Formats: sequence, C-alpha cells, structure tokens
Amino acid sequence: MTRRREHDRMQLIFEALGMPEGDIAVRALIAAFGDGPAETAAYRIGEPAVLSQHLRFGSGGEIVLHDDAVIAVILHLTPTPFSPRGLDVAEWIPGIDDSATFADFTESFDVPWRFAEGDRYFVLDGAYLRPEFVKYGGRRAGDLQRVAFTMDDPKDTCRPAHDGCPVCRELIARTEDGLFDLDGTIHRLVDGLETGVLTNGDAPVPLADLRPLHASALLERVESQVTCTACRRVACLTLYRDSSPTFGHHTLDAALRRPHEAIPSVERWGDAARIAAARQAMRYVDHEPGSWFLVEQHGDLYLDSRYTISSMVDDSCLIRLDHAERREYREAGRDGLTDLARRIDASGPHRDGSPFHLRNLRRYPAEGRDYSTELRAAIADHTWLARQKQAAAQRARAASAAEG
Repeated sequence: MTRRREHDRMQLIFEALGMPEGDIAVRALIAAFGDGPAETAAYRIGEPAVLSQHLRFGSGGEIVLHDDAVIAVILHLTPTPFSPRGLDVAEWIPGIDDSATFADFTESFDVPWRFAEGDRYFVLDGAYLRPEFVKYGGRRAGDLQRVAFTMDDPKDTCRPAHDGCPVCRELIARTEDGLFDLDGTIHRLVDGLETGVLTNGDAPVPLADLRPLHASALLERVESQVTCTACRRVACLTLYRDSSPTFGHHTLDAALRRPHEAIPSVERWGDAARIAAARQAMRYVDHEPGSWFLVEQHGDLYLDSRYTISSMVDDSCLIRLDHAERREYREAGRDGLTDLARRIDASGPHRDGSPFHLRNLRRYPAEGRDYSTELRAAIADHTWLARQKQAAAQRARAASAAEG
C-alpha cells in the first residue's frame, strides 16, 4: 500500500472526529473498517447523562461516539474479543507499523510530545494521537498495542475505553423514570468506599459533609471526589447553590483543576455531632510550602516534615513536638519549625540511627491510630489549593515551552 493511501486513511479519521454517525465522513470511515460493527456497546455515563456508543469492527477498528458525535477512533493492533487478529497499523498511519517504538512515532510526526495519564501523546492538526504500549513499554518492537485518535486533549479527558468501567457504571442511582437520584448516588459512593472499590481523593469535602455544606448555602458549589480503583478516574459529585447536581469522571489532572472555595468553619454549617467531631480531630495550624505542616489536637502539636531519601524519592515524618521543641516554636515561631524540619531531613528518619525514626507516627502509630488519614483530613483544604497552584504553574510552563 502506498504512503498516499495511508495518508488518506488517517485523513478519514481526522474528518470523522466530531461528526455524527450519519455524516458522510463517518460513513466513509465505517466502510474503511468493514461492512459493519462486529460488536456495539452502549453506556449511559455521568449526569447530565451522556450516551456513549462504541462501534467495534472485526478489522480491529473502534469508533467511539458521545451523544452521536465521534469523540475517538481507536486502532487495535493486538487481538481483541471482537477482532481476532487486530489490524495492520501501516495501512492507516504513514511511517508506522506494528513493530513501531515511541521513537518511531517521534520521528514520523516530528512534533513535540506531551504527557497524560502515564502515556505520551502528540498534537496534530486534526486530532490528538496517543500510541498505547504495554505497561512501561515503548522502547522495543512489539510493545505497541493500539493507537487512539481523540478530538479532545488527553490531558483533559478520560480514556474512551473507561466508559465501560464495571465499577463506575454502578455509581449513579436513578429513579424509575430515569431521573438522577442524589441520595441513592451518595449511598452507592459510600458503599464503594467501604468495600474498597473506591478510594477517597484529596478533595477537601468528604461525602459526609457534602449535603450539610450544600444546605448551608455558604458556597456557590460543593464537590466531593472519589477515585475508582479499577480505571483510576476521579468521580466528581457536585452540588450547586442555584442549579442541578452534576456527576462526572475526570483525569486526576483535570480533577485537580476544578474550582474550589475555601471551606467555612464547621460551626457555621455542621450539626452538634459534626462540630464535636471537629473539635476532637486534628486541626490545621500553619505550614511551609514543600517543607512542613503543623497541626494541633487536644493541646498537642504535631509536625509533618518532608525529608529526602534519594534524588528520586522523598517521604514524610510526623512527630509530636516534645517540650523543648514546643519552647523553640514559642520563641522562634515558624523559623524554629523550619530549623527542626532541616534537622529531621538531615537525620534520615527512615534509618534506625535517626533520633526521629521511632518518633515517626506514620511508621509507629500510638494505639494503632491512623495518623496519616487524620492528618490528611486536617490539611485537605490547604493541600488542595496548593496542588491547584502547582498544576497551574506546570501548565503555564508547558504552554510556554510549546510556544517557544
């Protein structure tokens, strides 16, 4: 097959993206993949609900539509249940064959690559192209498994294959007439956390606080986030002061960029039990970005200090301040804590010889307490905002590099 024919086939993909199934460009792509889909899967995802349809062809091609618009085209090179052989990618992408490495893609397209969700991808004139290799692969012939063309930036959107995640499909509850059931959905999310198929994200609003915060009308929007252990997408349930709830799945990076207002004092929105729980819990006092957090509980002060293990690895050491350290904090303030954090780092608290090794409550918790979880809840509001700022800075640097 000539290089011109390969270019024409890839152009078919570009022209189909964003178009409805009945469009002439989509019909041409379907004809190129075969007589008709060998398999069709449909999912109702999110709230407001989106109909996701996956047209899968015996040739190894797959067309993904959201509400009848093509959002992705996937070329499967390896055997799948609907394509016993997989397709020959050389018939679709100039300069690429089934043995292509990532270096072959960079040479063929000669455009800067970007990074999203563990994969690198390319920004082309008509689409985003993401070669998907075996885990940690891309350097050897045979690592390439599929190539995905998407209409939207992979940095901002989830993998189309995750539309059918069996865990996520069961998270939204609906009434008999198909309406969104908020209470039922919250109940399913709580069940998912309890059974371990979901994990708590780093968002500052736990599910238990979502309804009370919303009812207080103190915030324009209130959002809880949980992460699916199967597909790693972040599920965001958002309640608004003046509009209907929404439920969506996002990449971690996109979830971090979602807007968030500072949480008001619990005395302004919590019931007596929630206020009492807050008074018993750790509470944020102060922090030095990238170095330490100081929290308080029942008059005790705890310092969570970052330390370096190697040039590639760091960790945190959580200690309860002793009498001398508390005096130093009273006399020197934040400078005293910064100096203590430097001593912790220099001692290597992961090693037995460090005077902070056995004091590290993350490694040696008293009375079996989960100090890490308690600390994470105390500083959630601050870490969330910090991660948003960090993500914004990274995006600005990436945009500057791309323009340069």
